[in-house]
Amino acid sequence: MKSLLVVFVVLLLPTGAEAQSPANVNQAVNSITPDDVYRRIAIIADDSMMGRDTPSPGLEMTAQYIAAEFQRLGLEPGGDAGGYLQRYPLTEIHATLQVTVDGGADLVTGQSVVQVGGGAAPHGVTGPTVLVSGAGDLGGRAPIAGAMVLLAAQYDPSRRGLTEESQQLLNRIRDRGPAAVFLLADYPDRIWRFFTQLQRPTQVVRGQATASPEGPPVLALSPAAALELLGTTPAPAGELTVQTIETLRLTVTATRDVSETSAPNVVGILEGSDPVLKNEYLVYSAHMDHVGCRSGVEGDSIWNGADDDASGTIGVVELAEAFAMLEPRPKRSMIFLAVSGEEKGLWGSGYYADNPSVPIEQLIANVNADMIGRNWRDTIVVIGKEHSDLGATMNRVNRRHPELGMTAIDDIWPNERFYYRSDHYNFARKGVPVLFFFNGVHEDYHRPSDEVSRIDAEKTSRIVKLMFYLGLEVANAPQRPKWDPESYDRIVRRVTP
Repeated sequence: MKSLLVVFVVLLLPTGAEAQSPANVNQAVNSITPDDVYRRIAIIADDSMMGRDTPSPGLEMTAQYIAAEFQRLGLEPGGDAGGYLQRYPLTEIHATLQVTVDGGADLVTGQSVVQVGGGAAPHGVTGPTVLVSGAGDLGGRAPIAGAMVLLAAQYDPSRRGLTEESQQLLNRIRDRGPAAVFLLADYPDRIWRFFTQLQRPTQVVRGQATASPEGPPVLALSPAAALELLGTTPAPAGELTVQTIETLRLTVTATRDVSETSAPNVVGILEGSDPVLKNEYLVYSAHMDHVGCRSGVEGDSIWNGADDDASGTIGVVELAEAFAMLEPRPKRSMIFLAVSGEEKGLWGSGYYADNPSVPIEQLIANVNADMIGRNWRDTIVVIGKEHSDLGATMNRVNRRHPELGMTAIDDIWPNERFYYRSDHYNFARKGVPVLFFFNGVHEDYHRPSDEVSRIDAEKTSRIVKLMFYLGLEVANAPQRPKWDPESYDRIVRRVTP
């Protein structure tokens, strides 16, 4: 009898916050409405946001709007210096290139010629034109110093660059002080497209500014341009030959100005109610950026990204509003995160995962939403269910709420590797279990036609409600989610079977 009494008394002792009442949960989840979803998506997918490129004034306005919503909802700021914004460094590179041909038309920058290495030539450089082809030792008398060198080089697909022999020859030429080097190689179309992207007037890369490259400009010349200049296609193999071309004179002007800038993430925190579990955090995330404006596009030049990913971003804001209404709050704390730079390479989430608001080991799960406003009315793909017991929790919660009319199915596009292509992956690689809500691409994906008028806000609201119930289950669970051991080895420890 005594032991039974002890058990009874222990069961009556408080173990932290009491659970939310069904009425309170219903009130919170019913705050997620199609009208609210549509209204908010229309704000950040409006033309005034100019496509929310990273970085851009429109992105800054979007971040300020989300921060103001987080503040209005009473979330604690989780960004820099006690604010809602977390900024990460970017380097902005402004580059120009001009190649003139004496007695002929200028080469078209970004089409016929691109700069792929070397330093600047702001005042223009010129000199005798020397064609180098074949392989071997340059010898001591090759007229390289001060020359415009055209190097017939070989491309090696396995190296994704020049062959070892061509690279060594290029290095020896650069050491002799040419005015500039033009690479004549049979680059695949995809490599040439990559080069032309590098030649955009303004390029932004993540990280702080580094020293500008030194040495002579190194340019890649398209095969068509090389043929037009020389009247033939020089062979990159065979015995080394060095030939001065008296009839061809080129002038190269290249500038490169580097400046430091930054881009924002927005972080709001809802503290949990349990004195112990509040030190663990569930992260809801989505990317608020899109691809900005595109010149030369027929029709609309502003790519508003209503589905990609204003839909997911507003889903996170709606979730913040719903969870803020709960009394008591969930046992665990929650982080509501809107990141930028996803379209450029998962920049913002990568920075946040490396510099989280709390120690990374206190993040127990990440639920990411990227494109949840289109396609099937009764289905949402939830990627990553097989990698942790979050998948079983997701399936259990889904079965418990048939009133939503929404089925969370497994990844149906494994060959597309979507698991590695949105912001959740930066949490997964740090050891945080993740789930990724995604409705798949469509005909308006990365097109100016991805407009708010095409969003199914009623469907989106049901998906967000499902995400709410999932988060509530995880936040109140006795144990934190657990990885599948094989998935952990492969994704976190990078151990290949």
